[in-house]
Amino acid sequence: MADEKPQFLTVGAGSEARDIAWRLSDGARDRPLLVWLGGYRSDMKGTKALELESFARDHGLACLRLDYSGHGESGGEFRDGTISRWLDEALAVIAHTGFKRLILIGSSMGGWIALRAVAELRKSKTATVEGMALIAPAPDFTIDLIEPSLGEKERRELAEKGYFEEHSEYSPEPNIFTAKLMEDGRANQVLTGIIETGCPVHILQGMNDPDVPWRHAMKLVEHLPADDVVISLVKDGDHRLSRPEDLALMRRALKALLPAEHG
Repeated sequence: MADEKPQFLTVGAGSEARDIAWRLSDGARDRPLLVWLGGYRSDMKGTKALELESFARDHGLACLRLDYSGHGESGGEFRDGTISRWLDEALAVIAHTGFKRLILIGSSMGGWIALRAVAELRKSKTATVEGMALIAPAPDFTIDLIEPSLGEKERRELAEKGYFEEHSEYSPEPNIFTAKLMEDGRANQVLTGIIETGCPVHILQGMNDPDVPWRHAMKLVEHLPADDVVISLVKDGDHRLSRPEDLALMRRALKALLPAEHG
C-alpha cells in the first residue's frame, strides 16, 4: 500500500551513487507492469500515481512507482539531476523488477523520460513496451518551452551561476533550472524526427495548461506517424489533470491500452 516504506536501489558508483526509492505493488508477473514516471519535482505519492496503483490493483496488475534522485524519498541532489540521469535511474529500477512486459505512464517531464525509455528498451531488447499513456507530456521542454522564454537575467545567471530560479505554482520553493539540465536536454531531444515506440500511445492534455501548451502535445503527435495514437484534449483541464473526471479519463485510457485478454 501507499504508506508502506519504499525499497531502495543504488544507482551509479562512487560519488555518482544515489539511492533510488521505489514501490512495487503485487500483481501477475505474466501481465504488463504499469510503470509510473513522474514529472519535474513531483514524487510517487501524487494523486495520479496513487490512482494508477489503485487501477493496477483493480485489474490484477503490478504497479511500479519511483522517485528520481533529488525527488521525494530518493537520495541525491536535485541540482545534479538531468534527463539522462533520471532516465538511467528509471531504467535501472525497471530492470531490477525483472518484468519483461511494460506499460509506461509518463506525466509532464515523465512523458519525455517515457519516450526516451522506450527508445532505449527497443535498442536493448530487455523488455517490451506494450503501451504508453502520456499525461500533459513535456518532451524537449528545456529546448522548446524554457529556452525561448528566457530573459537576459536568466541567461546571465545560467552562464555565471550555473542555474536560475523561477516561481513555482505548485510549491513554496522556487523551481531551479540548471545549465547542466539545459545542456543535457539537447542530448535527449526527441522532437527532431520520427519517434517509433512500437506500441499504442494515448495522450491526455488539458487545453488550459499554463505550463505545457496543448499545441506542444499536437507537435508530439506529428512525430508519432507510425504508431496508433489517441489524443484526448480536456477543454477545461489544467497541467495537473488530477480532478476526479481527469482521473476517470486516465483510467479509461489505461484500460484501452491493456491487452484484450486482460482488459
